[in-house]
Amino acid sequence: MIIEKHIAALLYRFQCVTLPGFGAFISEIQSAKVAGSASTFNPPRKITTFNPNVKNNDGLLANHIALQENISFEKATEVIAFEVSKWITSLEQRDKVVLKNIGEISTNADFNWVFEPYEEINYLTSSFGLSGFISPQVTREDLKTQVEQLEEKAPIIFTPERKKNYSYIKYAASVLLFLSAGTFGYVLYNNQQVANQTLFVEKQVQEKVNHKIQEATFFISNPLKAVELPVKEELKPYHIIAGAFRNEENAQTALNNLKEKGFTARLLEKNKSGLIPVAYESFSSLVEAQLAKQKIQTEQNTEAWLLIE
Repeated sequence: MIIEKHIAALLYRFQCVTLPGFGAFISEIQSAKVAGSASTFNPPRKITTFNPNVKNNDGLLANHIALQENISFEKATEVIAFEVSKWITSLEQRDKVVLKNIGEISTNADFNWVFEPYEEINYLTSSFGLSGFISPQVTREDLKTQVEQLEEKAPIIFTPERKKNYSYIKYAASVLLFLSAGTFGYVLYNNQQVANQTLFVEKQVQEKVNHKIQEATFFISNPLKAVELPVKEELKPYHIIAGAFRNEENAQTALNNLKEKGFTARLLEKNKSGLIPVAYESFSSLVEAQLAKQKIQTEQNTEAWLLIE
């Protein structure tokens, strides 16, 4: 069974896919950027990295393989363990492990594993259909020299202007100005009269309304009961996981230890594998969750990982 196709499918939906005893493939979102002097535009994408230190079994990959291949969870776990053992043997013999649509893992001179991701694959679903492109260089023709040459060659010819008698125009303008002034004065006077009458009517109506309000008394014989509106709890789908336990007492013990350290820890719903995840904290923002995960991995637990519901 080729399990890398199942790993690739999970990378579209989850940030971390763990292979027990081998490591974890972690994806991080990179915003769109412009690279190089040739104006190369790249869309937002998910960058895949590999961390060989994260080896705990969260059951995600095994559960996915069991559902897709229609086999039991235990059988899927055995398939993963068998494939992982082959990869480790190849790396120990300095052979390269090629994972289709994910990347290549090789061993360097210091016997450390080196992961090279495939840049052609973008696991960010919101960027589906978008690809990088190179904007062609914008060239502008300099026509200044040509214009100057044309201006030097073009002859300038002066033609005498014929004088015409426009004396009648000034009399017509005087008459038009007089008529306009009279019309404008009449319009101003008429508008002022209408405004005065409107103001008088509005004052009378306002006085009657104020009088009615002062005389009115309001009684409520059957007041309505107060309605309590439920307050919607803020959704926090990003959880920093400390571990997953099959025994409820062990999960509760881990929860109490985290609370004693000052974390707002909580128990999550039991997953399909029958494990109870224990979270350090939960967040409503992916950025806040990533920052908290890095701090916890540095100060508390290097195997802490991010679960997205």
